[in-house]
Amino acid sequence: MSKTLFAEHLEQLNDVAKQILEYSSPHKKFVFFGEMGVGKTTLIKALSLQLGVSDVVSSPTFSIVNEYHTDDKITIYHFDFYRIEDEKEVFDMGYEEYFFSNAYCFIEWPEKIPNLIKEEMITIKMFLDGIKRKIEVII
Repeated sequence: MSKTLFAEHLEQLNDVAKQILEYSSPHKKFVFFGEMGVGKTTLIKALSLQLGVSDVVSSPTFSIVNEYHTDDKITIYHFDFYRIEDEKEVFDMGYEEYFFSNAYCFIEWPEKIPNLIKEEMITIKMFLDGIKRKIEVII
């Protein structure tokens, strides 16, 4: 199953995030595909806000993973594997503790860890078409 959403402005990503969470419930593991600058991190910020995160959500490009919490005790892990050169690095950081938890996992650059991506993860494909963002959600 898939659903295609559009956002002409970054401000519309909040509404898109709400629709993604409703469409994909009860799934909590998401992989984000798209070229650099398409808005993956911005969409993850919007998803985190929809879930109730009040912390500042930022790209974990250098830390590889950021952890956020909501007032309702929901945990969110935001990964950016852009700088990963070998899947072994992800094993070394103990990815199992994150991926197999009951927490939300938002994973940027999953193409860097193809053997660790599971079928049950929700796939988000983002494309830039002029000023419009096309967001395909695949369950």
